[in-house]
Amino acid sequence: MKLLLVEDEKITRITLANTLADEGYRVVSCETGIEGLEKIKSEKFDIIVTDLRLPKIGGLELLKEAANLQPECKVIVMTAYASVETAVEALKLGAYDYLIKPFSPDKLLTTLNHIRKFKKVQDENVHLKRRLEHFENRTIIGASRPMLKLLETVRAVAGNDYTVLVQGESGTGKELVARALHSFGKRANGAFVPVNCSAIPEGLLESELFGHEKGAFTGAHKTHVGFFERADGGTIFLDDIDDFPIPLQVKLLRVLQEKEITRVGGGKPIKLNVRVIVATKVDLKKLAEENKFREDLYYRLNIIPIQLPPLRERKEDIPLLAEHFFIKRNAKEKISLLNADLLESMKKYDWPGNVRELENFVERIIALSDIPGWEKELTGYLSLNRAKKFPDEGENVYPSYEEFITQKELEIFEWAMRKTKGNITKAAALLGLPRTTLRSKLEKLGVSWNSSGIK
Repeated sequence: MKLLLVEDEKITRITLANTLADEGYRVVSCETGIEGLEKIKSEKFDIIVTDLRLPKIGGLELLKEAANLQPECKVIVMTAYASVETAVEALKLGAYDYLIKPFSPDKLLTTLNHIRKFKKVQDENVHLKRRLEHFENRTIIGASRPMLKLLETVRAVAGNDYTVLVQGESGTGKELVARALHSFGKRANGAFVPVNCSAIPEGLLESELFGHEKGAFTGAHKTHVGFFERADGGTIFLDDIDDFPIPLQVKLLRVLQEKEITRVGGGKPIKLNVRVIVATKVDLKKLAEENKFREDLYYRLNIIPIQLPPLRERKEDIPLLAEHFFIKRNAKEKISLLNADLLESMKKYDWPGNVRELENFVERIIALSDIPGWEKELTGYLSLNRAKKFPDEGENVYPSYEEFITQKELEIFEWAMRKTKGNITKAAALLGLPRTTLRSKLEKLGVSWNSSGIK
């Protein structure tokens, strides 16, 4: 860390400078406040240690200038003429600490160590914030004709408040499109609240969406603000709307029509200003025709439909997407692993899991790239999944579902453990499973393993 020491007493200045240099600080020292001010204007410092009483320009004036010119710099004030007034004034002006002379070098070093730790936490927070922004501000990747058309549609409809129905297979990026609609629209500064309707138990969904009043039911110890209220002024995204319980569909329809909600246990309607975007992985119109989804709600949701193409219909985007996932996983240096042969195999594969499956595949490349023969194994994975999976009519009949799944799980687990020499972490990465899930499945199946694989 770079430190500016401003001290007019020569012996004290030299002693402190040597002590700080021995502790690894890059010390710039000067005798007067004027010199100190010139240094502040011309160089960047992490810490300034200044005497309070200096010729012409004093420590408090340096403190003010540092606060204006280098607000992230921490300032420690030293003085042999301590008073409550000067201490309070220094702290008000932003001084990190106030040391009274004479003090031991250890006391200053302790204060500096606190600053060092604080700055480390501060830097980590900045780094984490940037990473969070990277994940939150995701962009739609693709230069194929279907994706260019999709982007054109998103930009065209983002600026209005019409309800949008995003349709697409699982893993195509429906939430990504919803975030883009929010970000490109006039509500970009408001909240974006994603809700996975299939992940919330039916008995809790109404309360989670619309909120509840204190005492509305057993366990309702306080008022709960639901997702719709949290999205007020912004956008709410209801994913898997096809799983929305029919008894609640009429309430959702009312919210869309009246622009208001009523909390569970409450009697007073609450007006809202919310844009609604919903997504479905199935044909919602067909569900409505089969009376599995309210027809009036379907037409209310289907004001602006957006259809997402599956990855198999835009395979020319695979290299762009794969490169994006390498960068996302901080593995930019491994992009070169995507050689022509591997890319050709990736383009021949139909990716039933769409972009989500491709991202998992890139994670496997990163995880397994240090294992000899990794490319052959992953190319084999693509070829194996392209092969015919089910017998034609008249061929041998499969066993029961449970027997078949158990048999296939054992086969693939044995293959993965053998290929990774019994390393359960690498085997889990090869299979695209969490390590704990693989271990749990092996234990549930009653199998053990060693350095050569499953016993």
